Amino acid sequence: MNKRLLVTGSILGILGIILGAFAAHGLEKLVDSNAIKTFETGVRYQIYHAFFFLILGGTSFVSLQLKKIIFYLVLLGVIFFSGSIYGLATNSLSGFDFKSIALMTPVGGLLLIMSWGIMLIGIIRNKVD
Repeated sequence: MNKRLLVTGSILGILGIILGAFAAHGLEKLVDSNAIKTFETGVRYQIYHAFFFLILGGTSFVSLQLKKIIFYLVLLGVIFFSGSIYGLATNSLSGFDFKSIALMTPVGGLLLIMSWGIMLIGIIRNKVD
């Protein structure tokens, strides 16, 4: 599980950097500045959670069972939260109306919050100091 967390964190980080560069250099002629800021919010949260995976994969303060739960919550949370933000920010560029699935953003945010809460519980329950 630790390797999966580290690999996934690395992939999310790589993709976050690529998407951040795309927002800074590729989107400026396609969408307005508010849409770019929105897109960058999705990138920022994706990068935060890439680091979260890297930290979680390198620690023994959280049990393997909780790491698995956190892994899926964060992965779905990033896909829902950041993914929907990417879609909403570039809505004018596609034939799909991402506003119809805008509820994915708060659901993704809730999944991310839950993952941090579960990590906190795991750390508190850990008997090792």
